[in-house]
Amino acid sequence: MAEHNSLGKWGEEMVIDHLVVRGYAIAERNWKSGHNEIDIIATKGNEIVFVEVKTRRERDVNPLLAMTPAKIRRLSKAADSYLRSRNVLLEPRFDVAAVSGDPHSFTLDYIENAFYPPLRTYR
Repeated sequence: MAEHNSLGKWGEEMVIDHLVVRGYAIAERNWKSGHNEIDIIATKGNEIVFVEVKTRRERDVNPLLAMTPAKIRRLSKAADSYLRSRNVLLEPRFDVAAVSGDPHSFTLDYIENAFYPPLRTYR
């Protein structure tokens, strides 16, 4: 496995630990819809949370800068596919987690309601 893949898996594990301690149930990991993927899908109360995890070894690079408008559109499209395929009636929320560092020393920044899915307009 490539080093960046193992770093990403480690970052996802840190975020899962963060969520479980706070009472979330993990429903899915790395759920795919076509070419789109959702890192973590969790539930708590009446919410279903779609979590994008950004992990970087360098501390001076903000992992959240990788959340581009295109990435947000792809994540929103995958979440819509998930909700429709499972007939989920929970309130959706989009969170972003940024993990910087390594297993010996890291920071985890967790942003609830990091973005709202873009609205489609029709003419």
